[in-house]
Amino acid sequence: MTTIVVVKKAGQVAIAADTLVTFGDTRLNHRFEANSKLFKVEGAGGISYVGLAGTVAHFPVLRKAMAALPADKLRLNSKDQVFDTFTLLHPVLKDTFFLQTKEDDNDPYESSQFSVVIANATGIYGLYSYREVFEFKEFWGIGSGRSFALGAMHAGWDSPKTARELAVAGVQAGCEFDKNSAGPVEVFTIKLKKQKSE
Repeated sequence: MTTIVVVKKAGQVAIAADTLVTFGDTRLNHRFEANSKLFKVEGAGGISYVGLAGTVAHFPVLRKAMAALPADKLRLNSKDQVFDTFTLLHPVLKDTFFLQTKEDDNDPYESSQFSVVIANATGIYGLYSYREVFEFKEFWGIGSGRSFALGAMHAGWDSPKTARELAVAGVQAGCEFDKNSAGPVEVFTIKLKKQKSE
């Protein structure tokens, strides 16, 4: 599985992930394959980093689907923009990449089958399988190691640590205690745009 976190603190946004891939009982660590769980996209609002938890098959699919969108359609700078972009991607994921959307007979909507976190100069966002979108004020985590990561980031929040340092601490906690997460930790940071009220 994975540990991926996003943090927003002191004018900085950070996204970090572990680099372990598992196949049932088999662990494929960074020594044998690059295993990056984060990728960069450039859309209408600038650069965003995307982290994805779920089956390994999702990584090339989402990366290629997002790269194929025209830049003016790839907007990730607000909750509504994230929702609109992933709603636009959904038929592409189904028709071009054969996404299986069925989870349960009682599902309210077709599922996208993944959990995503996004970091960019406007903030940190999370998107879940029914295209539920959240904008997080401080930090969040996804994947099997998220509980450990959230605990570590919560404990360190009032320290003088930067967004980058907190993100790394969160993923390191996931790597320490979650059997499906391992280092090294990959991390990217972006300077937060000043809000109009600032």
